[in-house]
Amino acid sequence: MNKHQALKKYFGYDTFREGQEKIIDAILEGRDALGIMPTGAGKSLCYQIPALLLPGITLVISPLISLMKDQVQSLNQAGIHAAYINSSLTENQITKALQFAAEGRYKIIYAAPERLETYEFLNFAAQVEISMLTVDEAHCISQWGQDFRPSYLKIVQFFKQLKTRPIVSAFTATATENVREDISCVLGLKEPEVLVTGFDRKNLSFAVETPKNKAGYVLDYLKEHAEESGIIYCSTRKNVEQLYEKIAAAGVSVTKYHAGLTNEERRLNQEDFVYDKIPVMVATNAFGMGIDKSNVRFVIHYNMPQNLENYYQEAGRAGRDGEPSECNLLYSAQDVMIAQYLLESKEENPELAEEELEALRERDAERLRSMNYYCLTTNCLRRYILNYFGEQSTERCENCSNCRKEFVIADMTSEAETIISCVRELRGRYGINVVAGTLAGDDRAKLREYGVSSYKSFGSLKTLGEQKIKRLINQMLVDGFLVSTRDKYALLKLTDKADEILQGTQKIILKEPKEEPKHSVSQSSSAGKRKSDILNSKGLEFFERLRTLRTEIARQEGMPPYIIFSDKTLVDMCIRLPLTKEEMLAVSGVGENKFVKYGERFLEEIKQYTGGTKEKLYFGTFEEVEQLCGDTGKKKRKERKRVEKSSFSITREQAEKFPYADQYLAPELAEKLNELREEELIKKTSGAEIFRRVQELGLAGERYENGRRQRYVTEAGKEAGLWLGSRISKAGTEYQDIYYGRKAQRMVAEWFVKEI
Repeated sequence: MNKHQALKKYFGYDTFREGQEKIIDAILEGRDALGIMPTGAGKSLCYQIPALLLPGITLVISPLISLMKDQVQSLNQAGIHAAYINSSLTENQITKALQFAAEGRYKIIYAAPERLETYEFLNFAAQVEISMLTVDEAHCISQWGQDFRPSYLKIVQFFKQLKTRPIVSAFTATATENVREDISCVLGLKEPEVLVTGFDRKNLSFAVETPKNKAGYVLDYLKEHAEESGIIYCSTRKNVEQLYEKIAAAGVSVTKYHAGLTNEERRLNQEDFVYDKIPVMVATNAFGMGIDKSNVRFVIHYNMPQNLENYYQEAGRAGRDGEPSECNLLYSAQDVMIAQYLLESKEENPELAEEELEALRERDAERLRSMNYYCLTTNCLRRYILNYFGEQSTERCENCSNCRKEFVIADMTSEAETIISCVRELRGRYGINVVAGTLAGDDRAKLREYGVSSYKSFGSLKTLGEQKIKRLINQMLVDGFLVSTRDKYALLKLTDKADEILQGTQKIILKEPKEEPKHSVSQSSSAGKRKSDILNSKGLEFFERLRTLRTEIARQEGMPPYIIFSDKTLVDMCIRLPLTKEEMLAVSGVGENKFVKYGERFLEEIKQYTGGTKEKLYFGTFEEVEQLCGDTGKKKRKERKRVEKSSFSITREQAEKFPYADQYLAPELAEKLNELREEELIKKTSGAEIFRRVQELGLAGERYENGRRQRYVTEAGKEAGLWLGSRISKAGTEYQDIYYGRKAQRMVAEWFVKEI
């Protein structure tokens, strides 16, 4: 059997996903491997396929019992004999499992790192051939990872005791460059094949919201998503309990999970959620790792997490099936204090020296700042995340709350100078609340106690209002002109960079959302249609019948429905309406073992519904459906691929052909640029995109004057070749617009040049 035959026989797929084959080939060649792949990208297959083809046993080190149980269930369903060794088993069960493994009954064994130290396990390892040792959730081995576990260091001690060193592979979803290097060094990987497929989850929509009433926001959201499954993360047990009570009181089917519950309560609540008995889970971050529930449609963070690694890992539990899903973070300034308190309360590793502990504290503080800045930024949220993980991106995703909002952009450099003067006058002794209150001229008791009314800066920005002053201070923190201390007082201090504002070499541009009428809490623009969206009314009716059958089988088998078949597989059945074994095996996700177990029952359901006659249960042509769902037929069928246009760019040669003129408006400039591109391969640009870039560079902006929005050009913009000119609207009204001279035209063209 080769890798392609194993993929089809056991997992029901014809082709590998991006990156999988490369890392599988490396392992089969006997090389070590390190895979950094986002949640839902198919990391498990990267070691499960080689495990089937290598001669001995593959030992998988996994951090959580729930993760092991889920993986082993899925493998056994696919016809692959696997087992786990952990504390949920009795000693007799562990002995029997190791005995069966030694006899060759299991190709894959899952174990917790603590298990590797036991005499029984070491004795077992000495008797069998371990072809590969795989470290799952490998970031746990790095002190610089967000979830460092000292027990993971036992992995290295274990395989050093083996007579023959196995192939070592490691996988994780979230790892910065430092963490990747740490994993490789600590595990002693030998010339590994390193695969980083990218961190982007295009099907996820990101949003940061600042509702005054978070619980009210959640209840409204759940009403709008009544038929969907989701997770709501809270930072403390208290918040979990309070929110759970409010949701339950509103009549929503909900369960909860945190460390304060008994083991049995946690197990039952988790199973209710995973088995689709209860759609909504309210939990602390103790919940979720290893939960492979594929149909989670939303993840809401009720509080800001401590770092972006945790946030992205938790948010990534939405949309594992590739379907569009939402990740919403509800932010308040109090979240920062809660996160700071939790960091200070964190148990420290007693084996580390003080200087190492201090370095880890500094790392945690820096991560918290990055997380806070994510909540404060007005730029693309997806781009912020990707850049944080070292994947440089300059494009807007158009699928996050910031990209969907309209912003009013204003040059606030003068006001920033006033803030700098105030911080200097207060000698860095106060935090953001006191500084903002001083500048706003507030008369509250605490400020009177501090005597701030005697300072020159008192009331100097009164016209802005305290909330806008705070937003401006936050922007200066994000831009690095201010810094807040890491202690609980979070005092504001000036950085060396602040002098650049006073010297006139730096500007502060504040982007604020344009006020809009009250709207629904769910605003995401879909990252693409869901697979079920292509089914017509009769197709959706049949899809629900297949889901009902799947649930019935899952209850009989005592396992989660998604392990039987995923929603994607059921949609493919609705499209293809297989009536024979051969046709059923062509359905995505139907392998030979699953057909033996469940194929006939689903075939019978299809025959009952259709009467044995195929009909069209979807919109569009079959080719269009294939573009949406992917090519899931047999290999001999020709691939049908839609050509995806790239974001706007031009070559150096095309730029040289640009028809420069004395002046263009932004839409005219965009039109001339679009004429240069390869129309079949490249998307258009627009005047709005050009103006957006101009704003981001601080060359121009918009502001309200006399109740009307007016554009303006900064001094830097004038130097770049921009100027204001009069125009007449269709209604006959005169207004000002921005013109681009030859110098500005060259600058804009240069932005889009892509060197080949």
